[in-house]
Amino acid sequence: MTRFDRFVVVDWSGGNDTGSKPRKDAIWLCEHGAEPEYLRNRVVAEDRLRVLIDGAQALGQRLLIGFDFPFGYPAGFARALTGQDDPFAVWDWVEQNLDDVPKGNNRFALADQINAQFPGVGPFWFNALKQDFAHLPRKDTRTGHGMSEHRACDAMAKGAFTCWQMGGAGAVGGQVFTGLAVLNRLRRAMQVAVWPFQKLDAPVAFVEIWPGLINSSVKSAEALGGIRDAHQVRLLARALSALPPARLAEMLDVNAPEEGWILGLGFEDELNAAAGLRPPPLRNDCFALPAGVDWTPVDDALAMLRDRLHTVVGQRDIALTDARGRVLAADLLAKRANPPHPNTAVDGYGFAHAAMSDGDNVLPLVQGRSAAGVPYDGTVPERYAIRVLTGADLPEGVDTVVLDEDCTADGTQVAFRGGLRRGANTRKAGEDMAVGQVAIPMGAKLRPPELALAASVGHGTVPVYERLRVAVLSTGDELVEAGAQAGAGQIFDANRPMLCSLAEAWGYEAVDMGRAPDDRDALRAILNDAAAKADVILTSGGASAGDEDHMSALLREAGAMQEWRIALKPGRPLALGMWNGVPVFGLPGNPVAAFVCSLIFARPAMSALSGAGWVTPEGFDVPAAFTKRKKPGRREYLRARLRNGKAEVFASEGSGRVSGLSWAEGLVEIGDEAAEIAEGDLVRFIPYGSFGL
Repeated sequence: MTRFDRFVVVDWSGGNDTGSKPRKDAIWLCEHGAEPEYLRNRVVAEDRLRVLIDGAQALGQRLLIGFDFPFGYPAGFARALTGQDDPFAVWDWVEQNLDDVPKGNNRFALADQINAQFPGVGPFWFNALKQDFAHLPRKDTRTGHGMSEHRACDAMAKGAFTCWQMGGAGAVGGQVFTGLAVLNRLRRAMQVAVWPFQKLDAPVAFVEIWPGLINSSVKSAEALGGIRDAHQVRLLARALSALPPARLAEMLDVNAPEEGWILGLGFEDELNAAAGLRPPPLRNDCFALPAGVDWTPVDDALAMLRDRLHTVVGQRDIALTDARGRVLAADLLAKRANPPHPNTAVDGYGFAHAAMSDGDNVLPLVQGRSAAGVPYDGTVPERYAIRVLTGADLPEGVDTVVLDEDCTADGTQVAFRGGLRRGANTRKAGEDMAVGQVAIPMGAKLRPPELALAASVGHGTVPVYERLRVAVLSTGDELVEAGAQAGAGQIFDANRPMLCSLAEAWGYEAVDMGRAPDDRDALRAILNDAAAKADVILTSGGASAGDEDHMSALLREAGAMQEWRIALKPGRPLALGMWNGVPVFGLPGNPVAAFVCSLIFARPAMSALSGAGWVTPEGFDVPAAFTKRKKPGRREYLRARLRNGKAEVFASEGSGRVSGLSWAEGLVEIGDEAAEIAEGDLVRFIPYGSFGL
């Protein structure tokens, strides 16, 4: 089984819309690392689940979603209801027969309808409505229906309620009806595998889990206040995410083809331990890896981006004169050979090579000449020569040219020594480019050399991609516009000018979205606006996990958060995600870290989005003019420049020293492994020019 990247737990409800204010006995959802979300009804919940699943699939992630209601009934029920042992036949039947709107549903009538098909008094009970049903008793007066009271897993789970109870405290019967209908729609519409009925080879897995398994942990959290349902989903999501993949695989290894199973049953102690919150060891190191967190190496993050990003911009034809810096949207084929005809490469005299002897040659000249744009109209007889100028078409009968400097001529004859090879000083037709040959490949950036080639093979217009639109946004209450009056605790916004300039330097259209305050609703509105105006969004600040780090929180809320701990220095908090289908790079707020992350991650990713394909900076090895000791685990980029053939690094590695970016001429890259660098050791230097600057 491939490991899961994300874990979500849902506490379901079969009741009506619970209003705008968060409350208990409602639907709650939580993804590990985020805050619990209150979902007031099942329409909202289904939409939220679709967003989560779409976001995970767009990023190529594996997502596990746990639900707190049974996925199956006791053995024999599926056949009694549908004539098949297949649990999905029950799911289909429920979806087809359930009427469910936010203000009400027919779950009790549905239980009455099913009971009517069974002998005696059917298995479902507890009519909680004022309306009476002929086959749904208000109390547990069932007899002779032939169904087991519990599934095998329910009988093992202390305190688990029977799926036959439709109303009252702890009832799950209505949750099953309303939950299965939603899950059935999602599994049919999306790439979802349902455990334990299907192999977990789809990007998303639905599993059944019961909060009662971690009841002791939930009670401890509940004692501090808050809503029990919210604690349950938060702690279960934490527990699942903390399990080693091999241990989770053991929990998923069950055989329950009809009844289903409760994930983690029999592993209660382990789940409770994983749900607990413990402080990490004191390391006094802000770059130490948090306990239990797997950091993403730089190469893995780059590979993920390279594999999953594709061109997002449209295309159109534009005049060649306007195409500088644009990206070619299709292979450009030569309409005309270059050169179109055999021609001369020099000023001189042309003749047939067969007429030349090895010694001294004196050939009579024909009247006229061949010049560029004014070719000779006729055939040069054998053992005659003709005056030719650079670039001129070779007349019929001429296949070799002798340089002016190697000749003596008097206007009627030309004398030169032999020894020239056939075709000397001439160009063959199409030797540079043949008709129909790919002159410039799709994805090439049209620089002046490409424009010259396009023109030479007959193109006056070229198909290009639209310019990538890059929205740039800074976040934080502490920021003020550069040049404005800065008050106490405020700093100038250095990132927006830098990031807008980077986008334009790379040939894109910068869309300045200004500054966003530390307000989640305001940031959400700006992101919506940016997604409507741009093809990619660059933000700075709020990418970590603090109380005011709203960017990463919103990306999690949208169900499209990829990674925010990249094993990189500077630039640990880096959010990679999607917002309304638009890629988002949540860069660190520190300008040095934002700059480095832009060069390493945003530049190649935006190149791929623009149609130009993935780009990798070229570096070279030079002797170090510095010493450094580095711990393993993270890749480091030092601000550096070349002097006397050696790489000097900026005096301070502190990422708050913005002056080091200007002082530097590039970056020294030090790999993920431990390193001890002495003066004279070879280090890899990547000049700014290799990053397109």
